[in-house]
Amino acid sequence: MATIYLIRHGQASFGKENYDQLSPRGWEQGRVLGRWLAGKVTPNAVLGGNMERHRETVEAIASGYGDALPDMQAVEGFNEFDHTQVVERLRPEWQDRERMARDLAAFPKPARAFQQVFEEAMQRWVSGGHDHEYTESWEAFRQRVITSLEQLIEYADGGETLVSTSGGPIAVIAQHLLELSDRKALDMNSVIANTSVTRVLHSGARRSLAVFNNYSHLEAEDPSLVTFR
Repeated sequence: MATIYLIRHGQASFGKENYDQLSPRGWEQGRVLGRWLAGKVTPNAVLGGNMERHRETVEAIASGYGDALPDMQAVEGFNEFDHTQVVERLRPEWQDRERMARDLAAFPKPARAFQQVFEEAMQRWVSGGHDHEYTESWEAFRQRVITSLEQLIEYADGGETLVSTSGGPIAVIAQHLLELSDRKALDMNSVIANTSVTRVLHSGARRSLAVFNNYSHLEAEDPSLVTFR
């Protein structure tokens, strides 16, 4: 059976002016994953969303991998949803980044406070009751991700394929393969670690989720590298 390795990008730059780039820890996570993949996986193709953090994750993996990897082919269908818009539809005042920073700083644990708002915003988006407020609805997001997966499988020449993507697409693919509810998809999305590996096996019409959210490469080398945001 052929294998697709879905890789969540390394830690992005939360709280910085440009979120869509890897933090120093994110770069190291990618290099660690590259070292772990070396000798285990020989991809005949590398794909990724066209976001900066997807491309940089592949660069970091290649640095650790040693041997040359195929050039990454950008596929917009593997992009993450617009998390900024999802949050701002719930909290419009957070379009002002200084206001958001002040609001979060009022909590003993700002990161946890943001996570609570994010989860509420996700539930609002997924509910389908406010689709007209979003550039991309939850259902539209799910459809483009699954379409991209099927197109990849159709055109893949067997073997092993790496896909650098984000937590949202990985959760949607797992949901699709396991026939889970939207609620379960949100639960899965919240626990996907940076540079974790999810394996999808395919042969003909058969698709199977073989591994979900494996980040043992980080735990083995340096447990402090394990991050979820």
